[in-house]
Amino acid sequence: HTLLPIDSDYSWGVFTQAIGWTDPVEFKRRNEEFFVHYQRGTLDVHDYVRFATEAIRLRGREASLQARERFMREVIQPVIQPQALELVRSHREAGETVLMVTATNEFVTEPIATLFGVDELIAVRLARGADGWITGEIDGVPSMRAGKVERVQQWLQARGLSWEGVETTFYSDSMNDVPLLERADHPVATNPESRLRSLAVERGWRILDLFAPIP
Repeated sequence: HTLLPIDSDYSWGVFTQAIGWTDPVEFKRRNEEFFVHYQRGTLDVHDYVRFATEAIRLRGREASLQARERFMREVIQPVIQPQALELVRSHREAGETVLMVTATNEFVTEPIATLFGVDELIAVRLARGADGWITGEIDGVPSMRAGKVERVQQWLQARGLSWEGVETTFYSDSMNDVPLLERADHPVATNPESRLRSLAVERGWRILDLFAPIP
């Protein structure tokens, strides 16, 4: 809920139910169970990614890409908020490099990053099999909790940069992102959940309410 008023990962799961790719009862139960674990900071990301990518693994590349286009058109684009687009645009116009750092997998988030016009996407990378399609496993360090700090560190090092040599601003709505908020020069609790809002007040972090989340 940092740039979107919905959770794209959870919403993709709901969408697969709507198009008949997943069982409407069992998938919904497990999807909600995983979402609760995410909110509590207890999610096993490897188990979740296997679960979340099962439908596209079974359907194959072509059908999955077509479904993703429909998901973007029917679910994501209608809820895009102009103030979120403007926030990204303001940083780019200031000559700053904009990274989208997300715990959602790259299949779901690549077109969202493109829509927002960010420079780079750091998402959960999905391992590929011999056929070039996803296996359900994670490639490398998952960009979740402290893993976000590690992935940004890798991104900086690959470009000959360091935390000390750049000025960073990080926006987040979730307590899961406290490690990266603590590492940033300018942490911004954005549309924050109640626990993060309280922590931001305690730490003196900026609080930005871009929009109200859609239930």
